[in-house]
Amino acid sequence: MINKKVEAAMNKQIVAETYSAWMYLSMAAWLDEQNLKGFASWMKVQAQEELTHATLFYNHITDRGGRVQLGAIEAPPNEWKSAGAVFEAAYVHEQKVTAMINNLVELATAEKDFAANPMLQWFVKEQVEEEKNPSELAARLKLVGSTGDGLLRLDAEAGTRTFVYPPPVLAGAAGEGPAA
Repeated sequence: MINKKVEAAMNKQIVAETYSAWMYLSMAAWLDEQNLKGFASWMKVQAQEELTHATLFYNHITDRGGRVQLGAIEAPPNEWKSAGAVFEAAYVHEQKVTAMINNLVELATAEKDFAANPMLQWFVKEQVEEEKNPSELAARLKLVGSTGDGLLRLDAEAGTRTFVYPPPVLAGAAGEGPAA
């Protein structure tokens, strides 16, 4: 049985992960409008990843006999000054998510909910990548500016990103992606 305090915090994390997906879709829409299709595709992959993260928390709660309680999702921003500003905002957002994950680890440890630890440790490691990717793209966009060949090359490169399911141990009993 899942610890009730951890369950409540994980329910909040489901909302946060879903908001992240919504925010990344908003970023994708803005980038599409700017005809930066590669960056838009990158953000769509990121949105899919965030929904998968929400599903992992959902599955963890239900697998342990808990109750998922979904909350309202706040509307994300829908306007940015440049592609670089989009990726900078994504980086800042992921820093906030990292703090949320760290708080979950701290809570689970304090509550002696040791069954939550393997999944949460995966998220701790995942957040290193979640911060690194938009940070690097923001820095590279700063170098090339908001117009020209460099921007178009980075856009094309970003468009090659594809979605990868998390390891089967996290994805549910079927082992083929997140169970719905």
